[in-house]
Amino acid sequence: MYYVIYTLLYLLSLLPLRALYVLSDMISFFLFRVFGYRRKVIDLNLSIAFPEKTMKERKSITRKFRRNFTDSFIETVKCLSVPKNFYDKHCKTDFTLFDKYAAEGISCQMHGCHQFNWEWINLHWSVHFRQPLVIVYMPISNKPLDRLFFHFRSKYGTHLIPATNPRGFLNWRNKPHCVGLIADQKPGSPEHKFWLYFFNRPTAFVTGPEKNAVMKKCPVIFGQAIKTGRGQYNSRLVLACEDASKLKPGELTIMYRDFIEDIIRQQPDMYLWSHKRFKFEWKEEYRPMWIDRKPV
Repeated sequence: MYYVIYTLLYLLSLLPLRALYVLSDMISFFLFRVFGYRRKVIDLNLSIAFPEKTMKERKSITRKFRRNFTDSFIETVKCLSVPKNFYDKHCKTDFTLFDKYAAEGISCQMHGCHQFNWEWINLHWSVHFRQPLVIVYMPISNKPLDRLFFHFRSKYGTHLIPATNPRGFLNWRNKPHCVGLIADQKPGSPEHKFWLYFFNRPTAFVTGPEKNAVMKKCPVIFGQAIKTGRGQYNSRLVLACEDASKLKPGELTIMYRDFIEDIIRQQPDMYLWSHKRFKFEWKEEYRPMWIDRKPV
């Protein structure tokens, strides 16, 4: 089955981007307008995040999000057949921060969020990184698809660690590297997670990224994806701290929350609103893990 899926998608990837974007528009129409994919989830998330916006404004974000969503899928398929220099034509990044730590032999940690198109940005980065790039990812339940994604995500040297196997970090304890974490995902369960306001709603955040950075006493960099045109992405990198262990408990997660909320507001259609980010409700029993400055 893997080879059947790979062959079909590889042949599809040979089409020029212009033709693929026409296909993306068709997929978007049927996926969202005909079949109503996650319509209620998207509408609910946007109403929570932007109560101040009119219905017309939220519908505009939804339309742009739908196109970005299917464009991201089509662009991911394109990864199967394009050469290395393709990504320099479509992605721009100032690697000064990463190059500095690589030259000094210092490991660092990068926190991103679910902005489009993370697949192209990963491959663009892996081509240019001067130290190993280690990405934590969530395996796909469909084995052939998981194998396919692993294949193209790692083809330029990115080292992938399944989120289900945290012991994979042990191999990197004494080796300079940069670990990339998409740290905004909904936790598997709300217990023993950091709780703080996210878009003015009590929201659970995973604790692992902060704990790992504090343990390593490493610099932390926040990353933003900016879409400048169809198939054109810039990465903006911001140094959050030089040594995470010098921050107060919860402070790094609060800084991260502030950063991603700000960049989502800048380009709201770039965020993965089909994800059930606000699924868990606040309960008083979570009080010991409340880290925000505002009371609940």
